[in-house]
Parts: sequence; structure tokens; C-alpha cells
Amino acid sequence: MPTLSDVAKVANVSKMTVSRVINHPEQVTEELRELVYAAMTELDYRPNKVAKALAQNRTLVVKVMILEELDTTEPYYMNLLIGIANELNNNHYALQLVTPYSNDRTECDGFIIMGMREEDYAWIAEIDKPVVLFGENDYGFNYVDSDNREGTRKATSYAIANGYSKIVFIGIDVDARFERSREQGYLQAMESAGLQTEIIRFGNHSTLSRNFIRENLTHYPKDTCFVCSSDRLAIGVTTGIRQAGMRAPEDYGVIGFDGVFLDQISEPKLTTIKQDVYKMGESCAAVLLEKINYPDKEIENIAFSPQLVIRNSTRVINK
Repeated sequence: MPTLSDVAKVANVSKMTVSRVINHPEQVTEELRELVYAAMTELDYRPNKVAKALAQNRTLVVKVMILEELDTTEPYYMNLLIGIANELNNNHYALQLVTPYSNDRTECDGFIIMGMREEDYAWIAEIDKPVVLFGENDYGFNYVDSDNREGTRKATSYAIANGYSKIVFIGIDVDARFERSREQGYLQAMESAGLQTEIIRFGNHSTLSRNFIRENLTHYPKDTCFVCSSDRLAIGVTTGIRQAGMRAPEDYGVIGFDGVFLDQISEPKLTTIKQDVYKMGESCAAVLLEKINYPDKEIENIAFSPQLVIRNSTRVINK
């Protein structure tokens, strides 16, 4: 098995230089890095990850914190965590899931945080480790998210193109950037088409949207389409339509947002805006590792383009 000394001999440099290239590549010239990397490749030399971490004062641990209540019926966060875990594992990092009440913000190299609300950003700013948020924000933190505005704009534009006479936005009653962006996407599409807007907000629970629709559906003409800010709200809308003696898509249209699981078990199956949650999880980890490895580098935020998936809760209206 080749050693660090062997690499130094082949590269014709000192062992200290090889060590510096491995542990602190930013401290050596590009020419030296190329010499050492070429020697490592020739010898198939693989640095000891643990030793390298110790030399860099690293723990090889990333802490993941979920700040909102989890719903065991929906695998949204599970898909996200699997994406994070796989990317970390590919880079020899471990994932540690911690609660918001954990006072230990040490013993890790960085944080991935999700489910933030406005009141959380002040204490997040006090963390003295690299941080990446899952969710767009107005506070300058690096983030990974879907393009939420584009998602609801696509959904609303689709409903307009299909001839729905009225389009209502069913939003999540939360003060968060992602929700404001989704609302803006709806408003932009409606205003571009010169259509009247209507926005209703609930907590993100299907029972709330179900009860409202069941009790108020007569206020909405047939061929109204409800563009919802989550699949959970959309399922409540379809259930409320059915309980009011009507049907989707025959009488009303419904479009969700997320496309992780609930859209497929709904009856009818939901037309929805699908997010690639697994890929977003991978990107959360990749962005954080880049911040850890290159602390002085300006890191770009990532916004994934969501996909409109057409299923059975919408139809083309005869014009």
C-alpha cells in the first residue's frame, strides 16, 4: 500500500508539501497541487479521511435540524433526508438529526436547517458554523428550494389555458418566504390574463380546506379551479367537493403542490406541481460541503424548476 512518503518521492516534493496539498490545498500553488495529485493517481494513493479530518480540525459530521412538526403520513422529509444522507455518505460524512431544543451546536462541521419561520432567523444567525437552509429566505442565508413562484405560475397558467371560469388560490396561512412566492406566482399569472383574483388561507391541514369547501362550495360556480399551495390542502378540497355532492374534475378543478406521495393516493389523483425533493436533499448537502471546504468562496443558491404533472383532478373546459 503506497504511503505519503511514496507520493512525495514520485512528485519530487517534501512530505510536508504532500500533507499540505491534501489537508490545505488552498495554501499551495496550482502547479504543486497538480504534481501531487498526479503522483497520488499514479500510485493509487488514498488519504486517510479520518486523519485528514483531524488535521483540518473537522468532525465529518453534519447536523440536520427540522423546525416544524412532522407528519408521519407523508414522506416529504424522509425523501429529503435520504438525499442529504446519500450525498454526505458519498463524501465520507455522517448525518446527525437533532431537535430545535438541542443546545449543542458544536461537534459538527455545519448545519442543514429546514422548516424555518420568521422568528427562527435571529438565532440561526448566531450559529458560528456553515449553514444551509432548505427554503428560500430574505436574510442572506444560502438555500436550496424549488422555484415556488414558477410552480404556482405554471399551475395557474395551466388552469387559465384549460378554460376555467374562476381560479381561486388556497394558500397556507404561514408567514414564510416560500408561501409568499407561491402566492405571487398565482397573482402574476392571473393579472397577466386580466382575471379577478381570490385568495383563501388555512393552516396546512386537509380538514380545514375540506370543511371550508364543503360548507361554501355553492359560492363558487362550476368550472372553478382551486390552485392549492400543498397537496394536503388539495386533498381536503377534493374531499370537500365530493361531500358537497359534486365531483372533480367534472364540476370543479383542483391542482396541488409538492408531488411527493399524497397526490398519488388522492381520489381522483391530483394534478400537481411536483418537486424533486430527493435531488434537493442532495443539493443541500453538496452546497453545505462546498461552504465547509471553501469558506471564502461565494456560494450560489439553488432553485429547482418544479414540474407540472397532469392527472385526474383537472380537465379541459369546452369553450
